[in-house]
Amino acid sequence: MHDTNYAEFYRRSVEAPEQFWADQARAIDWHRPWDQVLDGSRKPFARWFVGGMTNLCHNAVDRHLPERAGQPALIYVSSETGEERTYSYAELHREVQTMAASLRALGVEAGDRVLIYMPMIPEAVFAMLACARLGAVHSVVFGGFASVSLAARIDDARPRVIVSADAGSRAGKVIPYKPLLDEALRLSTHPAAQVLIVDRGLAPWDRVAGRDRSYAELRATHANDAVDCVWVDSTHPSYILYTSGTTGRPKGVQRDTGGYAVALRMSMEVIFGGRPGETYFSTSDIGWVVGHSYIVYAPLLTGMATVLYEGTPIRPDAAVLWRIVEQYRVNLMFSAPTAMRVLRRHDPALLTRHDLSSLRAIFLAGEPLDEPTGRWVAESMNKPVIDNYWQTETGWPILATPAQFPETRARFGSPGVAMPGYQVCLRNEHDGAPVAAGEKGVLAIDWPLPPGCLQTVWGDDARFVNTYWGTYPNLQVYSTFDWGRQDADGYIYILGRTDDVINVAGHRLGTREIEESVSSHAAVAEVAVVGVHDALKGQVAWAFVVPKPGQLPSGGNDALEQSIAAHVDAQLGAVARPQRIYFVSALPKTRSGKLLRRAIQAVCEGRDPGDLTTLEDPIALDQIPAAIAGA
Repeated sequence: MHDTNYAEFYRRSVEAPEQFWADQARAIDWHRPWDQVLDGSRKPFARWFVGGMTNLCHNAVDRHLPERAGQPALIYVSSETGEERTYSYAELHREVQTMAASLRALGVEAGDRVLIYMPMIPEAVFAMLACARLGAVHSVVFGGFASVSLAARIDDARPRVIVSADAGSRAGKVIPYKPLLDEALRLSTHPAAQVLIVDRGLAPWDRVAGRDRSYAELRATHANDAVDCVWVDSTHPSYILYTSGTTGRPKGVQRDTGGYAVALRMSMEVIFGGRPGETYFSTSDIGWVVGHSYIVYAPLLTGMATVLYEGTPIRPDAAVLWRIVEQYRVNLMFSAPTAMRVLRRHDPALLTRHDLSSLRAIFLAGEPLDEPTGRWVAESMNKPVIDNYWQTETGWPILATPAQFPETRARFGSPGVAMPGYQVCLRNEHDGAPVAAGEKGVLAIDWPLPPGCLQTVWGDDARFVNTYWGTYPNLQVYSTFDWGRQDADGYIYILGRTDDVINVAGHRLGTREIEESVSSHAAVAEVAVVGVHDALKGQVAWAFVVPKPGQLPSGGNDALEQSIAAHVDAQLGAVARPQRIYFVSALPKTRSGKLLRRAIQAVCEGRDPGDLTTLEDPIALDQIPAAIAGA
């Protein structure tokens, strides 16, 4: 780095973005150099490194072979099965080629989609990198996701092949995947996909003739095949990752190839301080964006070893994460505030049982980091705790305190300052005017979004424009849909969502999606779902249900609550199940019929519900605290 301070580094990124990102792009390999750094001819779309050709797998794996063939690349640890295995860069290269040859034998070509529905096992990473190698577009769906939701993603992505496994395991409980996948394919309108199954021996599975293949069989056939990287345009889609929105229809974030590689390599160096040859441990899941960016791609693009962990933070005990840090000499760790709050409930001696001298810092993201948790981790472990804030859509942090520039010290309660290329501005909710320091505003980003951010919504450019760029019709700005407050030094504090998306233990859930599921239950007339503050998970979903006349079963409210919860489980998965379901005779609405979700949420959290002049029936709002008290 030639800049002596972060302020200068950041200033160059926003005042001369094309020169700045061209400098960063020289740190990866290009098969053909770009003709144009930024094409902004069709705003709000931004196309980076136009005309350039590269390959994400080449830059993550092949590029390192001359210097790092024998160095650890992928470290697999499962506290569920007891398996541990380290793959060198050479071994990873061999496994990825074998997986790529297997996918190619099933007809996968550049541009085809491959849906990956997998537990946290090495083959999931092989499949992601194999898709990148072939120029195919992977779409990872969180393992164990419910069949209805999985079917919706299959219909949207229309994959040629689905890679899955017999089962996953969570807290010692086997979760069969194959029956969920079979049901999803039965529900899907896109039945043409072939299925490739990694058999872990955890659960029996039935093979559908002509559709299902065993990976063990294909692997044996293609174990020594050489598969060259397919060079693709920089703007070629690398993957689709579905994220919750304010409607029930899945929203596929589409990422490019060249811009993503450039941004992630830069972020690992500048934001996280990672160096080639070091070890990085993200406790996330590959089904989420953190897993894509900071389990798989960024560490490997940087020439680091990355830890892939299958398990929970407390099994076999609450020191398991620190045992991994000690055993594999982890240098940098990325986790979530929820995981730290879980550990805080256990014996504090477990935090110091293991030698953590290799660990330089712990990064936390996924939901707002409360100051007590941040201080507890920092003081208990005597390690820097560094918050950061970003979204599935951006792919890498918007706000952080960059390790490369230690003068930007972390402040508890704030994820930090704007990262390179992000022209962040807090704006008035109504007219988009910038707000003064200390005032609450919507966190927005001026065009262009930097490299690595979403290109568009898969198959729906209009939704991309309307959803993200339509908040202020007269301004070309991207809305994060988060409230924030900025202090005089540029540090931003996140204050919560402006829309109907809630954050449960780092998982973004659309309240509308949960409402649609609850509403489809035969006994439900109306429902409102809100996110309520929770000391452990950040937020939890509460549902307020108006039953249809005569629909309360003989078992009473408890029986109906259990029935609705099981219904949501079957459609969306356990992660979307409301923590509580309350029954009321009416929901608070405006005179025009709009649900007053913010007022319901305020009452649930014991806050003033604010202006209720448009409330149609005050008794309806009074039922909310009464239902909670009577439960």
